[in-house]
Amino acid sequence: MTLPVRRTSGRLAERPLWARDPLAEFDDLFSRMGSLLESTFGAAPAAAGMTWSPLADFSETEEAYLIEVDAPGVKHDDIDIELSGRDLIISGEVKERERAGTLRRAMRRTGRFEYRALLPGEIHAEGIDATLREGVLTVKVPKTETAKPLHIQVTSED
Repeated sequence: MTLPVRRTSGRLAERPLWARDPLAEFDDLFSRMGSLLESTFGAAPAAAGMTWSPLADFSETEEAYLIEVDAPGVKHDDIDIELSGRDLIISGEVKERERAGTLRRAMRRTGRFEYRALLPGEIHAEGIDATLREGVLTVKVPKTETAKPLHIQVTSED
């Protein structure tokens, strides 16, 4: 939907001073400068000791909970999976690789990562299975028999 524009003396009318957001121009400038710096020098490196969270999918089947975590370039020895009650913690490290020459732009994340998931139901901890294939870590956490849904067959009395 287009709205009419009021013109005064051949130019667009400015918004009244009381209707302007005084910080909007600074927010826009800050956003543009951040985009410019990121495109020029790459993303800011994480501070020492800081962790980041990888992209992940958490799904549920009738038999188990499935967690799929993106971990490209991570070796299975660099991943740690812990279970504390129903809290599943997946952590690891993406190591910076050595390069020849001058690095012009670094867009990939490196350093320590951590993904946490609170499992919603009762689980069978001894049956947890984790596989790393083609840069995706898949953790399968089986449900206990009591946590699995019970299907009841409906019969007809015809």
